Amino acid sequence: MTATTEDIVGRGARDGGELFRNWYDGLTTAAAKNEKAAYVFVMGSLAEIVRTFDLHCVFPEINSLQTAVRHCSDEYLSLAEDHGFSPDVCGYVKADYALQLRGGEHPMGRIPPPSIAVQTNACNTYLKWSEIWERMYDIPVVTVDVPGSRSAPGTAVLSGESVERDRQYVLYQIKELISHLETLTGKKFDVDRLREVLRLTNRMGRAWRRVLELNRARPAVFDAMMEGTIYLGVANALRGTEEGAVYFENLVEEMEYKAEHSISPLVDHDKEHRLVFVGVPCYPIFRRFYQLFSEWGGVFVSSTYTWFASGGLNLDFEYDLENPVESLAEGVMLSVQRAGDSMLFHDKYLLDGIDEFGADGVVYHPIKSCRTVSTSLADSRRVVLAERDVLCLYIESDMMDKRVVSEAQLKNRIDAFFEGLESRRIRKATAGTAAAPGAEQSATTP
Repeated sequence: MTATTEDIVGRGARDGGELFRNWYDGLTTAAAKNEKAAYVFVMGSLAEIVRTFDLHCVFPEINSLQTAVRHCSDEYLSLAEDHGFSPDVCGYVKADYALQLRGGEHPMGRIPPPSIAVQTNACNTYLKWSEIWERMYDIPVVTVDVPGSRSAPGTAVLSGESVERDRQYVLYQIKELISHLETLTGKKFDVDRLREVLRLTNRMGRAWRRVLELNRARPAVFDAMMEGTIYLGVANALRGTEEGAVYFENLVEEMEYKAEHSISPLVDHDKEHRLVFVGVPCYPIFRRFYQLFSEWGGVFVSSTYTWFASGGLNLDFEYDLENPVESLAEGVMLSVQRAGDSMLFHDKYLLDGIDEFGADGVVYHPIKSCRTVSTSLADSRRVVLAERDVLCLYIESDMMDKRVVSEAQLKNRIDAFFEGLESRRIRKATAGTAAAPGAEQSATTP
């Protein structure tokens, strides 16, 4: 049977939603059966090692953002603040703390408590966040300390010897993590099982990079802020699984079909304004936040979120299945370094992205909850404006706390931004017409 447009277009959203619900159903069952779970993080994810020991993977960041998307984060934030957390503390942390106080109760089901926490230093908040679980549940916390970039991307290159020392440092820590997991589960580490998990992650990574690449098409085939966030959820939750690999391979088929048939996420793709998004979306009004841009023909062709929150899947790197543990160490090192660069050194990547995707503008979205991801955005904006002929919008809200989200103020700023983009488009079109051969004659001939 030949697949139709209705079968293919929208399949990523439909299948992604179903896979996500099934994943949460599995966590709810795990909580009911008191099965062991490892709490891991999106950046510097070590899910492959966790899956090798058949532990359930819980991503606290995903759990927290889901409370905002499903319009109940205020309940969780208020409970945490009643227990002494400051309004300035990361909203993800506060929502998760409240979730633990409520016995794992979550809008998608119930989350099992941690048996172990596994983290990298990709975010400084991870370290303090894990201490909360350590105190609440008396669990082991394993931190893999990854050396960061020594300077801004493109300004210096480490020697091969230095890179190898960094990789060996991470490798030693991963071997220690394996020992901890053997003790926790009573299972011997199975290197062939790790190979299989890494093979599936390689498949997922190849497909994810192709999906990102396909948004160079005109019109764009998906919105990297709205739909890209959905895809990221599946990429993290089902990393290293057959279901996850198949999902992204099917997603490639959908995006290639849309590119071939000029199918856009916009109703009228002739009005497309191609944008790059910097930061984390505004989840308390997620769909409306997207509409504030799409109503003007704005589509995000790229997003820094799809870089730093994909666990390195965006990198042109594949695990070496002949040397799985060593290669995992290299992959973790590269993904954490690039995640940090994507948050702290936006400039080079943004300039490359503007050129690569033909962007008309950049939207910077600093948020109250996360100082790390909001660092240096104003400076980055100045650099981009000086180096490229684009417009930049700087708007502030939050990823979790609706109390600091003003839709009216956001709309005013966004409308003014698009009025500027529309004006530039008209001027360029007028200048192009005036410069065309014979334009002057045609303008004066009856």
